[in-house]
Amino acid sequence: MRVFPSDPSFAVSEADHAACRAAIRAGSKSFFAASMLLPAKVRRPAYGLYAFCRLSDDAVDEAGGDRAAALARLERRLALAQAGRPENHPADRALADVLAAHAIPEALPRALLEGLAWDTQGRRYATLSELSAYGARVAGAVGAMMSLVMGVRESAALARACDLGVAMQFTNIARDVGEDARAGRLYLPLDWLDEAGIDPAAFLAEPQATPALRNIVARLLAAAELLYARSEPGIAMLPLACRPAIRAARLIYGEIGREVEANGLDSVSRRARVPGARKAALLARAALPSAAAAEPLAAALPETAYLVEAVQRHPAPLAAPGLPPWWDFSGQAVRVLDLIEALEERDAFRRSAPS
Repeated sequence: MRVFPSDPSFAVSEADHAACRAAIRAGSKSFFAASMLLPAKVRRPAYGLYAFCRLSDDAVDEAGGDRAAALARLERRLALAQAGRPENHPADRALADVLAAHAIPEALPRALLEGLAWDTQGRRYATLSELSAYGARVAGAVGAMMSLVMGVRESAALARACDLGVAMQFTNIARDVGEDARAGRLYLPLDWLDEAGIDPAAFLAEPQATPALRNIVARLLAAAELLYARSEPGIAMLPLACRPAIRAARLIYGEIGREVEANGLDSVSRRARVPGARKAALLARAALPSAAAAEPLAAALPETAYLVEAVQRHPAPLAAPGLPPWWDFSGQAVRVLDLIEALEERDAFRRSAPS
């Protein structure tokens, strides 16, 4: 049991951790199975982070027309958890424990709430930079928090984790153009649409995979590939126990982009999926020692720099959690497949929610 120094009346218990674990097991069997590939000292805080994400999604989804009020309540709960005075709920206490134990600054989980608010507002993005700012919140912040949970706080590693998150979000958007449009959502940069002569309102009314739209999808995949390449050196900065899983996610998400290309860049009438046999081959590749990576780039993306800076301004934990010496790949590889499917399912659920 961890007692919070700022308020000894609050403590996170084994029952709280068990409640988060049970909620995940019931709410997302794929995520629960995938979590088993992580080292135990990473798995538990990952449950706490997931519980916060789940709580946020559910609270906004169940708020009906009063989503602004629901978001405001979530912001208050996050502030209390950050201060070590969580509300009387297992997920709040578990989140407070994760934030304290791994010295996660409030800017990171708050970024998730901001991205959620942008989704509920139906925000559109004028430029690739604005879209990157969205990706920083809904995906880059998650990468940064997971790095901290793994005990890695170096600026270069955090910047690369954010790169990977934004790249994966770009891949999601490129793959889901049709699904988003049919739900009334549009994530493609508006200046790209304008250059291509595509009217956003007309496209949403009747989405079609025209040659002009296919060129835009290709541009977004190219932007994602640049970020995947930037992220690669950061994987080598992670503990050995965590590298295969993260590299597998990077490889399989990159392959989704290649499947989009194989579909003729038609993300309107078709949804790209990576065949199981190809996923298995990529998993095997992820388990092998990788070639020496180039030196990590020093600078973060302008859109993610504030996340990295927030970590550097925040005091580090007294001792970083230790991890097992290596990751047992055999017998666990299939769970990485579940992880990828869980990420896709969560993204599809978020996008399908009415704005």
